[in-house]
Amino acid sequence: MVGRVLLMILLVLSSHSHATEPPEETRAVIQDLFPSATVIEDKLPDFPVYPVYQLQELLGYAYVSTDFVKLQGFAGKPITMMIGLDTKGRFTGVKVLHHHEPVFLHGLGEGPLTEFVDQYEGRSLTEQIIVQASSRSARNNSGNQVYFDGVSKATVSVLIINDSVLSSALQVARKKLEGFAQATPTRARQDFYEPLTWQQMLDRGYIHKATLSAEAVEAEVGRSLSDYPMDLEPVPGEPFSEVYYAYMNSPMVGRNLLGDQAYKAFRQRLADQGKVMLVLSRGVYPHISPDFVPGSTPSRIGLNQGQLAIEMRDLNWLEPGQTIAAQGAPAMDAMNLFRIGGNAGFNPGAESGFHLDVSLPRNHLVSDNARFTMPVTFAGELFETVELEPDPHQGREPVWVGLWKERWWQISLLVTSLALLTVFFARQKTLTRYPKLVHRFRWGFLFFTLFFIGFYAQGQLSVVNIYTLFLALWDGFSLNVFLLDPIIFILWTYTFVTLFIWGRGLFCGWLCPFGALQEMLSWLGQKLGLRQVRVPEQWHRRLILLKYPILLILVGTAFHSLTLAEQLAEVEPFKTSITLYFVRYWPFVVYALALLAIGMFIHKFYCRYLCPLGAGLAVLGRFRLFSWLERVKRCGQPCQHCKNECGINAIRKDGRVDYDECIQCLECVVILRDQNQCVDAIVRNKQRQKQARILATDAVGA
Repeated sequence: MVGRVLLMILLVLSSHSHATEPPEETRAVIQDLFPSATVIEDKLPDFPVYPVYQLQELLGYAYVSTDFVKLQGFAGKPITMMIGLDTKGRFTGVKVLHHHEPVFLHGLGEGPLTEFVDQYEGRSLTEQIIVQASSRSARNNSGNQVYFDGVSKATVSVLIINDSVLSSALQVARKKLEGFAQATPTRARQDFYEPLTWQQMLDRGYIHKATLSAEAVEAEVGRSLSDYPMDLEPVPGEPFSEVYYAYMNSPMVGRNLLGDQAYKAFRQRLADQGKVMLVLSRGVYPHISPDFVPGSTPSRIGLNQGQLAIEMRDLNWLEPGQTIAAQGAPAMDAMNLFRIGGNAGFNPGAESGFHLDVSLPRNHLVSDNARFTMPVTFAGELFETVELEPDPHQGREPVWVGLWKERWWQISLLVTSLALLTVFFARQKTLTRYPKLVHRFRWGFLFFTLFFIGFYAQGQLSVVNIYTLFLALWDGFSLNVFLLDPIIFILWTYTFVTLFIWGRGLFCGWLCPFGALQEMLSWLGQKLGLRQVRVPEQWHRRLILLKYPILLILVGTAFHSLTLAEQLAEVEPFKTSITLYFVRYWPFVVYALALLAIGMFIHKFYCRYLCPLGAGLAVLGRFRLFSWLERVKRCGQPCQHCKNECGINAIRKDGRVDYDECIQCLECVVILRDQNQCVDAIVRNKQRQKQARILATDAVGA
């Protein structure tokens, strides 16, 4: 027995004598992905994967994700992972080797990231993996759909990880695994069309029909449909479910089904960005469930091709009550346009397989389930071959598009609020005549900024965004990176534009969640009777310069070491207070609370003296086109009322407004408009009264 084992080992060693092993650190990671591995070969020279064996049996392949895809993460750099894939297309595990995602590095920690990637172990490329935007999704895994728990506050990062894992795994599977190879790529012929009736399209194979009888369902579940409380028995002679499939990118199919005008509008809207299938059904069990949400992934039907699960997502482009234009088309109970492909892609001219999942509840706890597969092959004359294999990401909806769709109501609310703020600032000379209105609007907007923009929508801008932009410009700019977070993108765009109109103050005084929190605590400190410390002018003018070298150090460090720059960016308490709600390692919490506590004595201490983001905005704000804050002759000469009331000390002794420091709270404008506060107005009123008395006296004397 021992001799046989030794002989096997010698055979294995001899069979792999040509291979060299990877470095020890890499080998250790791969060993974790394949615990039973006895031989880990070096990376292949012609394809960047590490073959992994147990004796002479090939277990699968390990590979580094960035050798295949380099999707940029939220920090503008790819997330590097070691991924294990067995010979059946199942993930043996995913290990994150290197990343720059700030929310994990210096926020949530590595734990949530590890928990997320651990979900891939045991999952297959034949399954459709869907990442839920929030963690602890209520949806259950069913059929070929697998729902992963996302990471709250790190949606962008985990979606990029998922896209990188699946895209790279598909490339490896198609090159190295049996049964995953792609057929010759095809596309719909755009010059092929003639008017046809519904029946003619069926006869020619331009539309595929699949029928499921009640008898087939009863045979599969082992009981009569009459045993179920819901009415599932079809009318005699009618099917349980009758499903039709049509590939809409083909003019022969799309024009006949939608009509010329509707199809033209459809193609303009699609803009060659994806492949679309029309699915129609009638019967007691249509292809979508009663609780189907438009724009989502269907739970009753799925699509596979070459063992791969193909993503299907409803486009929600059909009008309510829309019918088929082709003559003779029967009435349908359900009709949907689905964008298909995803990471797996889709070859319309090759055979694919739809499956219909039938779930029949006996009661609210127990259901009988069955799956019925429906092979689909469309007529070959609809397609032409493509010489070169297309880019796997070509024609796919970018990741950021889905994120914007998912957060549409947050985007709408934010854009509406920014429009309102713009109108308010544009009409400030008129509105500041009503002090109560200004104060109520300002405090209402500060609460909106803190609780909606900050805590809920996670729209806290950061100095990290500044050097991410610089690095992107240095390495090759891609707008897609910045579009990944719609709230941040909209806020940055708005802030950048308004810098040249109103300066730094519009963001710092109205749209910064941490700034709003400081202002609220400063107000609380005054109400509690805490002594307010006013920094002497000479020290104030020196201290406000501190934030500029901090900014330069951070930006300069980013070009040397992004990791170090991210660590130094902890000078900002934003992540601790706004992103993580103070749930963090205690030194970070103490630092953030200390800054807020100081701010209860020294108004907006952090904003004035330490904020590198404010420094960056102040530099750009110097190029503003207008000076909106009106000054009059007596401002500073001799009147110091506005200066004394300015909590942030942005008004100089000579009355000039320091726009580099001003947060545009508009308090000085309110004073200027108030006849009872503005010294210039009071003097002018007294002069008018005096002149009126003189005139009255002269009139009496005459």
